Amino acid sequence: MRFTITGRNIDVTPGLRAAIEEKIGKLDRYFNSDAEAIVTLSVQKDKQIIEVTIPVKGNMIRAEESSSDMYVSIDLVQEIIERQMKKYKNKLLDKKQTAQAFSDWSISDENDSDEDIKIVKTKRFAMKPMDPEEACFQMELLGHSFYMFLNSDTEEVNVVYKRRNGAYGLIEPEF
Repeated sequence: MRFTITGRNIDVTPGLRAAIEEKIGKLDRYFNSDAEAIVTLSVQKDKQIIEVTIPVKGNMIRAEESSSDMYVSIDLVQEIIERQMKKYKNKLLDKKQTAQAFSDWSISDENDSDEDIKIVKTKRFAMKPMDPEEACFQMELLGHSFYMFLNSDTEEVNVVYKRRNGAYGLIEPEF
């Protein structure tokens, strides 16, 4: 496994580099030899934050952890990545796995204020065609509460999201 380690507001010492390569390197058994782990270390006030992103066959395995000690953060993020990889491998091995029903969904109107809306960040990314169950799985791997994808059945952009009760919702456009 190859590592790309960068630091924001922190110098990446040889000790930190060795700890990252040792801990994240233990996950090498889940990946092929040319896999790349992108690791970003940062410090904000008294928080030591580590973010690890590993591209895997069109998907992304991502975890972020923070604590008061960078070495503790490395241990925590390694556990999360390992858990996600086990989940990903089990998904690949068990194609008959069924996803939860998407029939019960609603959108709550949480922004009732008359304040001006200001967009502070814009992201662009390529969308690969997938089914809603795969999109839910990808959302879980990324640790997000929603995921936008190109539905392989309808060839339309859809959004899956996680509801407060743990169920999943699907938003399909209606023209």
